[in-house]
Amino acid sequence: MTPETSEQQLDVTVTVNGRQRSARVPSRMLLSDFLRHELGLYGTRVGCEHGVCGACTVLMDGAPARACLVFAAQADNAEIRTVEGLANGADGLTPLQAAFQEEHALQCGFCTPGMLMTLTEFLEDNPGPVTDQEVREAIAGNLCRCTGYQNIVRAVVRVAGGRDEDGAAR
Repeated sequence: MTPETSEQQLDVTVTVNGRQRSARVPSRMLLSDFLRHELGLYGTRVGCEHGVCGACTVLMDGAPARACLVFAAQADNAEIRTVEGLANGADGLTPLQAAFQEEHALQCGFCTPGMLMTLTEFLEDNPGPVTDQEVREAIAGNLCRCTGYQNIVRAVVRVAGGRDEDGAAR
């Protein structure tokens, strides 16, 4: 027998972006692979595969989770929100996504889905004005090679209350 046929298969049912989805998957399949390969949700990136870079961050039952560190079977009966589930409004963008666009908070875009998911939860917990330092602490587990983070921080502060004339967070 080949490893593919001998590995235990498990039934997994999750609610992803408000839609219940089920599949029979290998017991060792990662949530990131389940989302990408079984459900066709390619917004969840696979970067380091060690939980360090944050590119695979999704919201699992409302909390950020590294999809590369969670087995799909562990997510059984969970509510998962991916970057594909963020879009809303007339233009299809959340205020955070629009601020990312307006503040040029992305370059190559590889880290963007994980950043957006981490920051979506952060803003849900901190809807009022936030400081640059609070934002930097929130994204400390997300790596970006392109932006230098300044525009990302500026986009989040903009959504969470903006800045006064002196450039300080309100």
